[in-house]
Parts: sequence; structure tokens; C-alpha cells
Amino acid sequence: MTAETTHPTHWRAVWRLLKPYWTSEEKLRAWGLLAAVISLALGMVYLNVLFNEWNRDFYNALEKKDFPVFKEQLWRFSYLAFIYIGVAIYRIYLTQALEIRWRAWMTNQYMSEWLARQSYYRIEQSRSADNSDQRIAEDLRYLTNGTLSLSLGLLSSVVTLVSFIGILWFVSGPISFVWQSREWVVPGYMVWFAVAYAGIGSVLVAWIGKALVRQNFNQQRFEADFRFGLVRIRENAEAIALYRGEQHEQAQLSKRFDRIRENWWAIMITTKRLNIASTFYAQFAIIFPFLVGAPRYFAGTISLGGLMQISSAFGQVQESLSWFIDAFSQLAEWKASVNRLAGFHDAVYAVQRQGSGIAVTRNNVGALLIEQVSLHLPNGTALTVPLSAQMRLGERIFVSGPSGCGKSTLFRAIAGIWPYGAGTIEIPQEAKLLFLPQKNYLPIGSLRAALVYPAPENGFKDLAICHYLELCKLAHLADKLDVHDNWTQRLSPGEQQRLAFVRVLLHRPDVLFLDEASSALDAETEEAMYTLVLQELPKTTIISIAHRQAVAKFHQIQWQFTRDAGLPNKMDSHHTYFAIEETRLGKASRTWA
Repeated sequence: MTAETTHPTHWRAVWRLLKPYWTSEEKLRAWGLLAAVISLALGMVYLNVLFNEWNRDFYNALEKKDFPVFKEQLWRFSYLAFIYIGVAIYRIYLTQALEIRWRAWMTNQYMSEWLARQSYYRIEQSRSADNSDQRIAEDLRYLTNGTLSLSLGLLSSVVTLVSFIGILWFVSGPISFVWQSREWVVPGYMVWFAVAYAGIGSVLVAWIGKALVRQNFNQQRFEADFRFGLVRIRENAEAIALYRGEQHEQAQLSKRFDRIRENWWAIMITTKRLNIASTFYAQFAIIFPFLVGAPRYFAGTISLGGLMQISSAFGQVQESLSWFIDAFSQLAEWKASVNRLAGFHDAVYAVQRQGSGIAVTRNNVGALLIEQVSLHLPNGTALTVPLSAQMRLGERIFVSGPSGCGKSTLFRAIAGIWPYGAGTIEIPQEAKLLFLPQKNYLPIGSLRAALVYPAPENGFKDLAICHYLELCKLAHLADKLDVHDNWTQRLSPGEQQRLAFVRVLLHRPDVLFLDEASSALDAETEEAMYTLVLQELPKTTIISIAHRQAVAKFHQIQWQFTRDAGLPNKMDSHHTYFAIEETRLGKASRTWA
């Protein structure tokens, strides 16, 4: 759960979300499709004007029992209807084409920004935005679909209003009445009735439905939280089964679904009130023009065709003025998605601007240098005193210390993904680094792709892959290189860690960081893996984090994280801080601070 709220999004922020696609490399195609869609939308409005004239002529023919004109109007209706159908079909088709092209471009941009500079990692660390995956997958769809649907609907309503308000003004004529001993004449009275009718309805709907934006925002978040819980069970099925944690997981999922249900009931109540108002408004609008037009018809000042034309024109004007009422639910859902995307965009922008308190640079001295680096937690709490150390290329260093002292955090800082702290880390200029975490990452796909990650799937020859699979005691996987699966679920933790060593041997890094990378292996296999790496990569610099002291024999130096290290009054006495004590091949140890 994050502290993010549903604060209103300014129109400048909305434009910031919408503008990039329309000024991108696809702008010509985008504007061309939009122009075609708008032309078809305007064509539909023009056809509605022709249908309005047809109403007058057709019903006048019925009133006069004029059979030739009646037949003529039937034929006229037929070809107008066929044209209308064609225009309507291609308007939808081209709108969908524009929508998917816009969504594809936006999705690619948002994925790129999310993955750039480890923004996805920092957002999760800072919890500045929840469910980033849902925002990219669903909120972008709502943004593109809703923007096109609402904007084209608004454009059609405005053009329809301009087209029919003059017709309604002309055909409805004036109405006169006596009030306070004075005769009043209202020209185009049906126009004023339509404006008043739509205005009252819009104010009422806005008042009833104002809570819907917040409720839709929460619904999208709660749905994403629930889906994430279900995915977590799939990913950790074996561990949950071994713990017999089904009851706990069901309770957690039920709690998350309860949020969905409670918020859904709130949406239902708001929607019911909206439907009461909008349905009454829409139904009464059918008879309303007849009620206000009937006096002139029965007075003989207009014909039946004129009354039907008034009814049709009033319906078009009233429907145009009612765009806000008809689109309110969609507008609320669109606004919720815009708020979530604006929050996501701001979170990505914030973490990218944040930079790092720990500067990671390249040098030409052939050594990894750690200069006055202090490691902090995301909340600002210090983990270590300022540390200084160096590691020359070709050295092998064993890192040990109590859990939570900052060993893995130091690796993250060297990798450049941990911005919390201060100091400078220098890495040899041409050195290729490879980090192996305790839990190996295996992308879903072919086993070959999982083995060579993050290199392209065809980046290594099968002969080399099979050779190293055999050396790492994974020969039984050699015939499964083209099998697609979720390998994290199919392989045991020990197999996954041995597969990571295959990856090391394929990539052949200059500097290798092993963060508990052999913790799932038995002592014999662990020794075999380290021996294999030393044989195959004798010049590779290795720095290992491990709790088993047996790993130390494969290294030349030990860095021991120690508590306080005799550093009183340097830091806040309410916290425990760590320093590094180095032991070099039996020589006297020293503490860096």
C-alpha cells in the first residue's frame, strides 16, 4: 500500500500524458487517421441532418396520403441508411486502428521509462506507486480508448449542436404567453427548453456522481492487488504447500477481495443513483418535445411532419447538450486512469531525477575502489559508517557478517542500483561485471533463453551450453533447450543456482559478485562449483557473500562486517552501525571507517 491519493490532475498534466504520441515519429500517420475519423464523424452528423429533413417529408406524405412521395421517401431512406451504415462501420474501424497504434506506442514508451535506470526497482523500494504493471497494462488502455471515445463524442456533439440548433430554432418558431398583463414572445422557444432541460440534468448528474472518480481509482487498485496476490501463490506454490499455508493465503485473498466487494457496492450505489437520474432524464426526453410542441400543432400552425421534425431536431440538440450526462460514467473511469498514470509518471520522473547519493564511476587504475561509502536504508537510516576499501583485478574476496549488516546492500551500491547513501565507487573502465543473487532469475520462455539471459537467445552455441551444463551437473537438461516453460517453477533451488553458474561460464565476466549464490547447494556441489569457476575463469575477480565459512578457502581476502567497530560518538547511539574488518592471508587485520 502506498501513500498515493486521488488528488485532482491538472489539465497540463493531462496534456503531458497525451501530447508525446502526437508529436512523435508516428505523428503523420496518427494525424492522418485522426483526420479520417473526424471526417467520418462529421459525415455522420450531416447524414443525421438529412434524416431530420426526411422525417418532415415522410410524415407530411403520410398526413397527406401522398403515395408517390411516400415511395420516394422510402427509397431515399434506403440509400441514406446504407451510406450511414458504411460510414459508421469505418468510423469504428479506423478509431480502433488509431487506438491500438496509440496504445502500442504509449506502452513501449512507458515500459522503456519504467525499465530505464532501474526505475522499476527504485519505485518498489520507495513504494511511490502501487501496481506499476496494472498501470501500464490497463490504465494506458483506458487512457487511449477513453480519450478517443470521449473527445470524438464531444466533437460530434458540438457539431451536431451547431447543425441542429438552427433547424430547431427555425422549425419551432416563437411562442407567446401573457404574464403580468403583458404579452411575452420567446423566439425559438424549443432551443431554450432543450438548454434548460440539459442544464438541469447535467448539474444533477455531476452532483450525484462526483464520488465515482475516487471509487473507480480505488477499484482499479484493489483489483490489481487481488490479482497480484493470486500470482504470488502461483509463483510460490511449493513453499506455500510445504508450510500448509492455504488457510492463511485464503484469508489474505479474502481480505483483498473484501476491499473489491465493498468498493464495488459503493460504485453500485453511486451508479444506481446516476441511472435513476439519467434514465428518467432520457425517457422523459422522448415525450418532452411533443408536450411543448403540441400546442402549436393542435393550433394548426405546424403540420405533422413539422412536429416530427421538431421532435427529431430537439432530440439531436438535447442529446448533444447531454454529452456530459451520457458520458459521465466513462469520464469518471477515464479520469481515474489519468490520475493513476499521472501518479506513475511522476513516480518514474522522481526516481530518475533523484540520482544517487553514491556516485558510481569508471576508472583506469585497474581496481575497484570504495571511497567513504556509507549505506543507508530507503527511510534514511544509516547501515554503516563511511567505508573505504579497494579490490584489485584478479583478487578474490570473501564477505561475511551478521544478517542485515549491509553486505548485499554493498553489492547493490556497486551495481549502481542502490542510491541511498553517500560516497564514491570506482569500477575498472573496461571491466564486465556480473551479479548473481541468491534467488536466480529465470525468464519464462525456452531453457536456452533462461540460460543465456540477458544475452540474446542465439548468443551462444549449443555446444558450449551443453558442455557447461554437463560440468555443472545439469546434463539432464541438455535436451530441453527449446522447451518453453516457467523454469522457476520447474527447477529446484539447487538446480537454479547451478544454472546460474552455467550463465557465469558462458558470459565470462571480469568481475563476478556472488551473493549467497551457492546457499541451496550441498557442501560437495558448492565446492565443485567454486573449483570450476576458478579453473575456467582464473583471471576473474570474485567477491562472494556467504554464511558458510567453507567458502572462504576459495578466496584470498576476507571482509568481515563488524558491529560498531569501536567507533563511539561518531554516529547516533540509538542505532547499530557496521564497519569492514579486512583479513589478508593471515596478516594483521584492520578496520575501515
